Amino acid sequence: MYLYGASGHAKVIIDILEASGVRVDGLIDDNPNIDQLQGYPVRHTFTGESPFIISIGNNKIRKQVAERLQTSYGKAIHPSAILSPTAKIGDGTVVMQGAIIQADANAGKHCIINTGASVDHECVIGDYVHVSPHATLCGNVHVGEGSWIGAGTTAIPNLSIGKWCVIGAGSVITEDIPDHVLAFGNPCRIIRYLK
Repeated sequence: MYLYGASGHAKVIIDILEASGVRVDGLIDDNPNIDQLQGYPVRHTFTGESPFIISIGNNKIRKQVAERLQTSYGKAIHPSAILSPTAKIGDGTVVMQGAIIQADANAGKHCIINTGASVDHECVIGDYVHVSPHATLCGNVHVGEGSWIGAGTTAIPNLSIGKWCVIGAGSVITEDIPDHVLAFGNPCRIIRYLK
């Protein structure tokens, strides 16, 4: 497996791959000053390697890289994560230590289901979403493409969170959230619209 991006996020993905018995073949990063990460070589040019995981935490940059690279993508799922056999995980998605994904949940491509996050039954998570550490999505929550659910956030059942939203850490979402907003609080309220 190759990683695109040599940062702290990549370090966690390396841990996941090693714990899963998946060989890390190397990393690529645009920064010419980085030549290794945790003992693995870092190159600066993509020459058709595959499969890849984009190890960049920023949702927009992850999407830009995925659209630019013509390659295949793998998945990284830590052995301590608990996944229902009916859950679906898209290519390029990372499921970190202690995460739980329940029955008929569907995580899209290039998502991050972070440490200890809980995604309950029938949730639908769009591509490029980041569900931060210890966030809880109760049953049948839909999260639009590119949204970032902050650490420790809770969304009650049967809600929709729009595309490219930022939900602040520790929020409690009790009603639908439209596209392109920054929202936080308990209860979660829209603070402003994002460009």
